[in-house]
Amino acid sequence: MMSKIYPLEWLDSLILEKFNPKKTNFDKLSDTDLASISENVIDETQKIQVQIKNEIFSLRRKRQIRLLVRKYHSTLIFLLDTIVENQKNESFKVRKFSKIIDTVISSLDELLFFVENRYSYYLNLDEKVPVTYLMVSRKEVLLKLDNLKKRADFMGFDKKSIGIIIETLLNSIQSETACKATYRQILYQRELLKNIDLLVVGIAESDLFSCLDELLISLNFNSPQYIHSILERISAKVKIQDFGNNVNDLLFYYKEFNQLYSSEKVMFDPCRQNIRYVLDNWFAYEIAYFERKIKLTSFESNLKVSDKMSVVDDKIECVLSTDQMGLILRATDESRIVKAKSMTQVFKTIIPYLSTPFKKDLSYQSVRSKSYNAEERDKEIAIKTLEKIIRKIRTY
Repeated sequence: MMSKIYPLEWLDSLILEKFNPKKTNFDKLSDTDLASISENVIDETQKIQVQIKNEIFSLRRKRQIRLLVRKYHSTLIFLLDTIVENQKNESFKVRKFSKIIDTVISSLDELLFFVENRYSYYLNLDEKVPVTYLMVSRKEVLLKLDNLKKRADFMGFDKKSIGIIIETLLNSIQSETACKATYRQILYQRELLKNIDLLVVGIAESDLFSCLDELLISLNFNSPQYIHSILERISAKVKIQDFGNNVNDLLFYYKEFNQLYSSEKVMFDPCRQNIRYVLDNWFAYEIAYFERKIKLTSFESNLKVSDKMSVVDDKIECVLSTDQMGLILRATDESRIVKAKSMTQVFKTIIPYLSTPFKKDLSYQSVRSKSYNAEERDKEIAIKTLEKIIRKIRTY
């Protein structure tokens, strides 16, 4: 039976033996040797990932996988600690040696990200990160933030959003609590910057949310500054014309937001609420506010306009609820069975002449807005009502 190969054997030997100042005379390493080592480091990094995947795939029990993943994770951190400590030696401060050491550190960092990202389920990501690992991660984040700042100018990213991302991450890694960072926080920062780096700016399907917004919302980037910038953007688009239009605009943007994916498993700041929860609440309160303003305006208007009294006497009672009425009228307009200048005109013309068994005076703005938020039960009743009409027509 063939014995199992230790995937990290070559890297282990390189760091603990060849790059150990106590065991190796670096002056004997030629440029050719260093170039060969550099190429091998990159090749080995890819091979190690494949070997780890194969080894884990061959296991059946979760306990075995957990032990193996944690073993590789702790070994990689140990090797990273060792190479960073060796780097302090004067011999490694020569440019040709410092460059190869940076390559090794980068490879170890890549392997750690691979293990943490692919097998995060088997790791305790809420453990505090070792100082050495934190230093390497911080250096990597700073480099990527600098590249992002340069890239944003010619890639068409929204400068305000990019500025918020850079400022937020800088504050996160430079704060007093940064030394207590967990693997989960480091992994989130890496994942965020990696996805931004891969992002291709194009035409987003949404009128309000860019491709960058879609990414940040999907990764639950719940920074207060970013959430505030979204709310400012929405408020600027919802121009005050009349309360009915405001509700219509808000419902449209709410629909666009609800069509975006937002993960519940990851978030930038675990101490803050999910970005979807915050924006859901904001939309709900804003829509409710304008609907109350509509009712108040409608009430005041009814008091002032005397000719509206004739409408009260001519009302037709409908057994459907306002939600069900709204659904049918909206469908009638959108299917072009009736034609008017706008959907608002359809509701404004018909609703004042209708009442329900429970409510005599109906607000056309309220009925119209409810047609966008109908429950499944209301949809079923509306459909059954139309089917009842169809059956009746067939008897004529």
